[in-house]
Amino acid sequence: MAGKTAFETKYGFARKDVRLDNWRLRPFSQWSFQNVGELVPSVHVAAAASGEEQAKSLGALLDEKVTVAGGAETVETFLKRSDTDGLTVLKGGRLVGDWSAPHMPFGQRHIIFSISKSVTAVLAGILEGEGVFDAEAPVTEYIPEAKGSAYGDASVRNVLDMTVSLDFEEAYLDPESAFARYRRATLWNPGGGSESLAAFLLTLQRLAEPHGQTYRYRSPNSDMLGILVERASGKRVGDLLAEKLWLPLGAASEMSVTVDMEGTARTAGGMSMTPRDLARIGEMMRQGGTANGRRIVPEAWVRDTVAAGGSHEAWRRGTMAFLFPKGRYRNKWYQMGTTSGAFCGIGIHGQWLYVNPKAEVVIAKMSSQPEPVDDQLDVDIVAFLEALSGMV
Repeated sequence: MAGKTAFETKYGFARKDVRLDNWRLRPFSQWSFQNVGELVPSVHVAAAASGEEQAKSLGALLDEKVTVAGGAETVETFLKRSDTDGLTVLKGGRLVGDWSAPHMPFGQRHIIFSISKSVTAVLAGILEGEGVFDAEAPVTEYIPEAKGSAYGDASVRNVLDMTVSLDFEEAYLDPESAFARYRRATLWNPGGGSESLAAFLLTLQRLAEPHGQTYRYRSPNSDMLGILVERASGKRVGDLLAEKLWLPLGAASEMSVTVDMEGTARTAGGMSMTPRDLARIGEMMRQGGTANGRRIVPEAWVRDTVAAGGSHEAWRRGTMAFLFPKGRYRNKWYQMGTTSGAFCGIGIHGQWLYVNPKAEVVIAKMSSQPEPVDDQLDVDIVAFLEALSGMV
């Protein structure tokens, strides 16, 4: 019998064992989250030409203690316990250091899941600044065929702030749910290819409650946002990312986003990039929308997104208020409601982009947590990020 391949030795399973029906499950996710393009069709966005980046160790910081709900543990112990794959920390725009799990080489791209929502909203902010996108317009101004769906009487602002009164549940683990049909439409699950993402979105119906009253985390809203920015600009999401964000940002590595049968980008969760480049997005937001001395998104939009805008009452009525009791949600970014003014993007399975303006710290954390959502671990991660931001 032939010996194990290098792949099997490294990951503990064969490449052929990773399929659409299991790629988000452990142990396969430790590889698949870095290689989504081998499983789901994807559009690639090139980076500006630059030299290869080198990893920088977090050094003695890894041995420092942080206190979370379960007590004190070292930074490195927490990174391992929370299934971290890659981490990058910036302070005042300078690199503090990186950390990578053995199965994730430095510089490897990793799916950011719902932080993709936050990135897509940045595109919307850029287009708004150019005068080609109106956040207060009705959805039907850009997508007339949305009439008759949940979005027929919703505003773009409702879509941006997750206040569409949408009759849909994020049932991640139910194979018979509408969510499973949604994932088939995105080509993330077996059986896709008969219904496009746009067609699926236009079948969704609304609840009786008026739009705008309650924060409801519903990923289809963010795929709808991707279609909205395409309609407003006349350009595909991949081209917008390259022209408006990725090249101006000075990203060092290629990024990608998964697409459906029609080439519609999965802007709710399909983006992959390196931890360093994700941290660059956070730093751009910390700098009020600038990078490399160049304005990328209007300062007023950033201020509204991370500090001034959003309804605390709508957030309080939602199901995530336990995480940020004084929080708000605006333009698909979370305002944490802390004295530091911290804000973040969050994705399932442990993806975080944390920005602490007071400490001038940005932390990008990519993970392969076994569960899509783990409320207690999320509470611990918030405590960890806040503690780490005070240590660097």
